[in-house]
Amino acid sequence: MVGHQQCTLEQDTRDHGTSRSWRKAVHCVLFEAPLSEWPKNPESFLSSKGARKTLTAPAPFADETSCQCQAPHEKLTIAQARLGTPVDRPVRVYADGIFDLFHSGHARALMQAKTLFPNSYLLVGVCSDDLTHKFKGFTVMNEAERYEALRHCRYVDEVIRDAPWTLTPEFLEKHKIDFVAHDDIPYSSAGSDDVYKHIKEAGMFVPTQRTEGISTSDIITRIVRDYDVYARRNLQRGYTAKELNVSFINEKKYRFQNQVDKMKEKVKNVEERSKEFVNRVEEKSHDLIQKWEEKSREFIGNFLELFGPDGAWKQMFQERSSRMLQALSPKQSPVSSPTRSRSPSRSPSPTFSWLPNKTSPPSSPKAASASISSMSEGDEDEK
Repeated sequence: MVGHQQCTLEQDTRDHGTSRSWRKAVHCVLFEAPLSEWPKNPESFLSSKGARKTLTAPAPFADETSCQCQAPHEKLTIAQARLGTPVDRPVRVYADGIFDLFHSGHARALMQAKTLFPNSYLLVGVCSDDLTHKFKGFTVMNEAERYEALRHCRYVDEVIRDAPWTLTPEFLEKHKIDFVAHDDIPYSSAGSDDVYKHIKEAGMFVPTQRTEGISTSDIITRIVRDYDVYARRNLQRGYTAKELNVSFINEKKYRFQNQVDKMKEKVKNVEERSKEFVNRVEEKSHDLIQKWEEKSREFIGNFLELFGPDGAWKQMFQERSSRMLQALSPKQSPVSSPTRSRSPSRSPSPTFSWLPNKTSPPSSPKAASASISSMSEGDEDEK
């Protein structure tokens, strides 16, 4: 609830003795609508806007309670009901049906019937199994189950068991019904083109809208269409073939199909786990490849620093080789030494110039003596 002064309903209803405070409460609930539009009965108006009591019990049955309207039941028109309810009572709206396999389409129809007027009391009539099987067909839920389903709908104020297929004036008078709510599509049944025709002519019919895409017949059609699926499902959950009215051969077929489905599910789970494992391996391998690349770059860099052209190993090798050469090579004598040591291998080969020349013998004794004297001088120089 949003109000101009952010007030709550409880705070304003404590001092509702004055008209101003009571209308202020209504003002807070209805988002500051003009005061000229307020109804004469603010209590019932507030109840219709959501200030209803919290539901803690299912709706009562009509045969277990008496009508709570004490004032004479005056007939209302739709226009009067929409302008504002009588001071002494709400508008009594009646909706009926089979309500087999109670679904959201049923609930929406009842919600529309409940909210047709500012303050309404919704009575819901449910037909018995005998009437339903006679005029419409077999139901999935029995009448007791259908009664209980309606009692626990939040929009229902009262449930009428064993409701008539066609509404009579006596029934309407007994339950003091003001209006009948139903979709306006003609409902042909029980030898009549429209069982609500006389209600429409009396001005007591209020139409509601059907919910497309959902109905009891649609739900049953789904079950019949996928019968094998649901039969296998219930067999797997422990129901016997006798309870499901399934033959021996179909039972074995369904059980075999269940085993096949289990195997498919196992294979699917294995595939999913395998995919997860492969993904984890790929992630780890990607990390390992990155680390390996980093380590390989580091190793190559260290190798080049050690064994490259200008690496430390080459420098170390050169230093050690030079030291070895220095250690193996003898020390050379100084150049200014008076005596020079000659290696035998490097000593010049003697020239035997004193030997006689066979081709040119000395022509005279003087020449021979001169050559001998020159040879002797050369020996002295070498010494």
